[in-house]
Amino acid sequence: MVAVVVFQSIHPPVRSAAFLVRPSAAASSSASAAAATFGRSSSLLLRPARLRAPPGALRSLVSMSPENPLVHDVCASAVTAGVALGLLRFWEELAKQGLFEQKLNRKLVHISIGLAFMLFWPLFSSGRQAPFLAAVAPGINAIRMVLMGLGILRNDAMVKSISRHGDYRELLKGPFYYACTITLATSVFWRTSPIAIAAICNLCAGDGMADIVGRRFGRHKLPYNPNKSVAGSLAMVFAGFIASVGYVHYFHSFGFINESWGMAMRFLFVSLAAAFVESLPISSELDDNLTVPFTSLVFAGLVF
Repeated sequence: MVAVVVFQSIHPPVRSAAFLVRPSAAASSSASAAAATFGRSSSLLLRPARLRAPPGALRSLVSMSPENPLVHDVCASAVTAGVALGLLRFWEELAKQGLFEQKLNRKLVHISIGLAFMLFWPLFSSGRQAPFLAAVAPGINAIRMVLMGLGILRNDAMVKSISRHGDYRELLKGPFYYACTITLATSVFWRTSPIAIAAICNLCAGDGMADIVGRRFGRHKLPYNPNKSVAGSLAMVFAGFIASVGYVHYFHSFGFINESWGMAMRFLFVSLAAAFVESLPISSELDDNLTVPFTSLVFAGLVF
């Protein structure tokens, strides 16, 4: 049932998120008049009419707790965390089966987890607690990285799927920075800010595609860093930029943010800056899961 509700709530997209907080005046007056005419028992019959304005079925999930945004956001947080955990388990199983080479499997996890997580942001209300409850899933994952990196928890399949060399101590670096970045971007900037979109998209799509493309087509190395390639850097710019613009359009369809050509150009600038920093030798020494989101946050904060 939860799966049905989630599917209905994200397809098709709606044009405005105002109804997450309160129905329109027209819908309210219409509902009141109908309730006065037909009585309290007819209230359930009015719900389908309210779902038509605005179009889409996101209201179906909100109706689980229409008078309590906190309860609604707790439910949305549970759904989001469950999907994220399921996706991680999916990649763990693929790592066990050895379907993909370990480095490719790790980057597929890197790309998919953060981007899939952002798809569920529209499920949350407009309340102040929403970004913090949405950040619970990546926050818990950050704690898991610490516990597994210290050897307190054991999960060999997860270590294999997200580490470079299968060493559980690696989880204290890149995977931990990755989870912290998504937690920070979610809880501080949230879905109304292009800064959060830039940070997560350049980290997930940009950095992930840079490694995949660079390993396969990176014959021409950068003059200032022989460990990085021209193809990898170009792939990072393109993937980070396209993902950023795509998610702005996605959130714009829900009424959370306005999109424009000027915003698209700013995203391109941020992606260029993140790709340049990722190509520097210092990025390999510090871990690009730290330098890429930091650069994205700084430059996005300057241009947006």
